[in-house]
Amino acid sequence: MALKCGIVGLPNVGKSTLFNCLSSAKAQAANFPFCTIEPNVGVITVPDERLTKLAELVHPGRIVPATCEIVDIAGLVKGASKGEGLGNKFLGNIRETDAIIHVLRCFDDDNVVREGGAAVDPVSDKEIIDTELQLKDLETIESQMAKTLKAAAAGNKDEKVKATVLTAYKEVLEQGKNARTVSFETKEEQKVAHDLFLLTSKPVLYVCNVDEASAKDGNDYSRKIEEIAKSEGAEVLVIAAKTEEDIASLETYEDKMMFLEELGLEESGVNRLIKKAYALLNLETFITAGEMEVKAWTYRKGWKAPQCAGVIHTDFEKGFIRAEVIKYDDYIKYGSEAAVKEAGKMGIEGKEYVVQDGDIMHFRFNV
Repeated sequence: MALKCGIVGLPNVGKSTLFNCLSSAKAQAANFPFCTIEPNVGVITVPDERLTKLAELVHPGRIVPATCEIVDIAGLVKGASKGEGLGNKFLGNIRETDAIIHVLRCFDDDNVVREGGAAVDPVSDKEIIDTELQLKDLETIESQMAKTLKAAAAGNKDEKVKATVLTAYKEVLEQGKNARTVSFETKEEQKVAHDLFLLTSKPVLYVCNVDEASAKDGNDYSRKIEEIAKSEGAEVLVIAAKTEEDIASLETYEDKMMFLEELGLEESGVNRLIKKAYALLNLETFITAGEMEVKAWTYRKGWKAPQCAGVIHTDFEKGFIRAEVIKYDDYIKYGSEAAVKEAGKMGIEGKEYVVQDGDIMHFRFNV
């Protein structure tokens, strides 16, 4: 299951610098709008220390971590929803992603211009992006509204459901709110809502790009965004993108850890960002461990054993018999699968078992 996040923001807020930290693909970082014309795409690994610790016990041929795809989308500008700049193209790129990483400038630097030469104002920047995405969503809703209402009035049950969804979205968007603030109770409504692929319905992570001195505790700019995000129920991450770029350039793990220690950080902002992006979509990891490989598999939180088996191969789900489950902490404690079995700590689970993050799984099936 691939995770695809789009990095968005106004020009010169640090999107491409952040992308360069995240991916080995190097985006052009320049002090002018539209230096990123085509979306840069990078596939990066999801940090998971559990895989390394398991590998020390299992001695596999390889370690295969979970991955996520990061798309660096060119800077939006005011009027993008009406085609300003390269707006329509950029908004189309966002539509293809599963979640949005919204980068906001929370640092002062006279050498990095803000559009129009205005003072640094992350709250205003956020509102500009939100408005452009909301206007595009409103356009999507209104293009379907008349036809849907007409069919609903004629008695079409499916169109009645769609009309309910469109109306609810239209009301909040016209109030300047995001589509993600609307929730639907029935599965039919939820499916219609999902199939609209609205930009502001996607989960969002606000990334406050701060200066090095503010990397640990943030600053007045980032605290304003944290307050707004709290009211939205959204996640926030404070990160010093330029500093992260310096950390990424260091060759040894020891040097990187020393740099982080000097900043008062236990983990790089890049690692924290990837983990937050992974969790943003309600994704978790189960693990398979053997002599060939220790591998992380991505699944949706709440999935049952057969669904997770299907992540490995559809035949595993079709012919599912049972799952042999070892809790990660038990595997580390006892040191091997055999020792876990001997201690009676291996669970034999059926079709109704809800898989937990970090479960080490072995599926039995028959096709």
